[in-house]
Amino acid sequence: MDLKLNNKVIIVTGGAGFTGSIGEVTVRHIAAEGGIPVIIDKSERGFQLEKRLAEQGQEAFFVQADLTTEEGCHKAVGKTAQTYGRIEGIVNNLGVNDGVGFEHSYDAFIDSLKLNLVHFFEVTKAALPWLKKSGGPVINIASKVALTGQGGTSGYAAAKGGVLALTREWALELRESGIRVNAVVVAESMTPAYREWLDTFDNPEQARETITSKIPLGQRMTEPSEIADMVLFLLSARSSHTTGQILHVDGGYVHLDRAIT
Repeated sequence: MDLKLNNKVIIVTGGAGFTGSIGEVTVRHIAAEGGIPVIIDKSERGFQLEKRLAEQGQEAFFVQADLTTEEGCHKAVGKTAQTYGRIEGIVNNLGVNDGVGFEHSYDAFIDSLKLNLVHFFEVTKAALPWLKKSGGPVINIASKVALTGQGGTSGYAAAKGGVLALTREWALELRESGIRVNAVVVAESMTPAYREWLDTFDNPEQARETITSKIPLGQRMTEPSEIADMVLFLLSARSSHTTGQILHVDGGYVHLDRAIT
C-alpha cells in the first residue's frame, strides 16, 4: 500500500530515543516510506540516527532542542521551516513516565507536565501556520496510564490525560483547516525504557510473564513497529476522514476482559 508520504516533512519529537524506542522506530518507518522525518530531541543520538539513515539513502534532519522550554519548541519548528519551507505532519511523541507522585515537590510536578504535555501544545502551536497550508495531520502519542492509572506517577498520568483531551479539542478547533488530529495510546510495549522498568523487579522475567498473560491478543507485548505502523497510517491520506480518535494499539489490554488464562 502506497501511503503517499514521499517527500513529506514530518516532525517527530523525542525521535532520537534509544534503538527500539517508539520515537526512533517511527522515524525509521517514516524514512522507509520516503518521508523526511525531522528528529527533534535533546540527545546527540539524533546526529547518529540522521547519519545512519543517510547511509541508507534516506533523508532525515536532526534538530537538537530541549522541548521542556518555550525556546526549544520554537527552535525545533523554526529550523524545520527554515530548512524545508514546509511542515506536513507532527508526531508529538516525547514523554517519560518519570514517577513523579505525592512524595515529590510542586516544582517536580510542573516539570513533569512540561516534559510530558506542555511541548505538545507549544510545538503544535508554533507549527500551525505551516500545517494550515499543508493540511498536515497531528498524531499525539498517549499512554494507558491516562485511562487506567498506575500509582505513584501523578505527573505523567495528568499529562497523558491532557494529551487525550487536547486531541479531541484540536480535532474540533482545527477541522476547518483540514488538519486531522488523533491519538495513539500505548500500553505494554517492549521499548528500552520498558525494559529498564522491568529490571527494577526482583525477577524481571516473571514480571514480564505476569503482564503478558493479561494481554488478550497473543499474550505478548506490542512491538514498537506496530505502534509506528498505526502512526504512519494516521499520517497518510489513507486515514483522510479519521480525526478526534483515540486509538489503542495494545492487543486489547485496556478494553478487553483481563480475566483470561
